[in-house]
Amino acid sequence: MRYYLIVGEASGDLHASHLMASLKKKDAAADFRFFGGDLMKAVGGTCVKHYKEMAYMGFVPVLLHLRTIFRNMALCKQDILAWHPDVVILVDYPGFNLDIAHFVHSKTQIPVYYYISPKIWAWKEWRIKNIKRDVDEMFSILPFEIPFYERKHHYPIHYVGNPTADEVRQFRSGYHETKESFCRACGLDDRPLIALLAGSREQEIKDNLPAMLKATRNLKDYQVVVAGAPSIEDGYYRKFLQGFSVKVVRNQTYPLLSHATAALVTSGTATLETALFGVPQVVCYETPVPHLIRFAFNHIIRCKYISLVNLIADEEIVPELLADRFTVGNIQQELERILPGREGRTRMKAAYQTVCQKLGDAVAPDNAATLIIDLLNRKAQARNSCRE
Repeated sequence: MRYYLIVGEASGDLHASHLMASLKKKDAAADFRFFGGDLMKAVGGTCVKHYKEMAYMGFVPVLLHLRTIFRNMALCKQDILAWHPDVVILVDYPGFNLDIAHFVHSKTQIPVYYYISPKIWAWKEWRIKNIKRDVDEMFSILPFEIPFYERKHHYPIHYVGNPTADEVRQFRSGYHETKESFCRACGLDDRPLIALLAGSREQEIKDNLPAMLKATRNLKDYQVVVAGAPSIEDGYYRKFLQGFSVKVVRNQTYPLLSHATAALVTSGTATLETALFGVPQVVCYETPVPHLIRFAFNHIIRCKYISLVNLIADEEIVPELLADRFTVGNIQQELERILPGREGRTRMKAAYQTVCQKLGDAVAPDNAATLIIDLLNRKAQARNSCRE
């Protein structure tokens, strides 16, 4: 079958590449065409446009590149019509992908599947109307999305498992390096480790890392280590680390979490990864106009938490220090509560088990690939029956 996939950022490239590999295992004739990245290219198929030419974040960058965005949308629509795939598979990236979904649904008979739902439960819930109208099947990787879609909006979806949980599970099953060996290889000493996961973008690091460093400055019995983001140069970190005895470890986030005693983490997938490694954490997320953001969380934004850990558990397992709660003093206080010997540490590690149970042990891309192929085959059989 012919699969057309559309992603708009690095995480989408990662998840889509795994899905493509699973589709290839189950469909020997799988043919891929996509808006994607290097990981998808490595699986095979034709890359029409690299996501790096499309990934504009924030109001001003989007506004400045509107002409390019519209040109990419037009190219994508024309290319889908010309290639006429058996299915269009969208991966997150809702601003672009929901427009493509509407076009495909209104102009063709090609089914539209969505792998990894847009986070409309947090923001822009009105997009559910577009999804119900234009998306034939939704494949979710977060268990709390099931009641949101099915109970609240009466739109059936498929929970296929969580790819992050599977990636951590696979890593932990094959990783046997000792802490001593890891520290020696990274130029660290033998003190317990506190990991700082300050984000993957320069702005996130600029906003969060300085407060994290100040909050850990006096923990002399621990060594503080920053997990370096792949896309961030060493020089960018150096200007924040001056005056601190802190090292940056690159491409070693999972090994670092394997040996960390505690962590300070910005919101995002990193909070879930940290929990899956069983590392007690404090979620830190600096925001502009903090009191306004707090008002928005209390009265406008529709989700109770910002970390995936708390969203999945549906309770505050890990402390979330954002907006007006984001202070050096609060970070220091919450971190001390989860260090060895403290009650908060035991309670948090026990609560992580709830998160693991809710995620389950399904292999998300394999599960999604099986469902996609089964649904497409059933659709083809129904079409053939009508012709007869």
